[in-house]
Amino acid sequence: MTSARGWLALCAVLAVLSLLAWPLPREALDWQPGLVATQSWRVVTAAFVHLTPLHLAANLAGCAVLALLGWRAGLGRREALAGVVALPLVQLGLLLRPELQRYAGLSGELHALAAIAALTLLTRRSRDHFIGAAVVIGLIVKLVLEHPLGPALRATPGFDFAVAPFAHLSGAVAGLIAWGMTMQRFSRPPRTPHGT
Repeated sequence: MTSARGWLALCAVLAVLSLLAWPLPREALDWQPGLVATQSWRVVTAAFVHLTPLHLAANLAGCAVLALLGWRAGLGRREALAGVVALPLVQLGLLLRPELQRYAGLSGELHALAAIAALTLLTRRSRDHFIGAAVVIGLIVKLVLEHPLGPALRATPGFDFAVAPFAHLSGAVAGLIAWGMTMQRFSRPPRTPHGT
């Protein structure tokens, strides 16, 4: 099992940046597809903006759950790097839903982290493999039930903000892409100095 410091640090940074962004003007940081070409920071900052205290609390709880999963599973630097790579990909995926004119929150990134954790666990032997499979199945079922290709925003009982189901799908796909990029890049066997 590897050290989980990198993964824990990533989860902590996501939570702290969300807390630091709370008092800042949301409209200067959130996702607005019409402004992303001239205000490229929104590709990252949108994840840290939250609409209500409940929205922030729900995403902070998600950070805590994923930190615990990563700590127990020994997810490390490579998985954390995949999480960093996924962050802008989540928002860029939202370009596929131009009717989603505003977006804010960590939920897309949290879905990316869940996908990264699940895929890593799937590659392991023994019990971890089955845990990874269960997380993948749970993630797929959740996404299907949310109907991410339906309306761009959906009212959800118990939440005082509209949920953007497509952001969750975008996050899961971003996690898959980022995991593939980082795991392939850092898992290659070293080349011999003789080129053979």
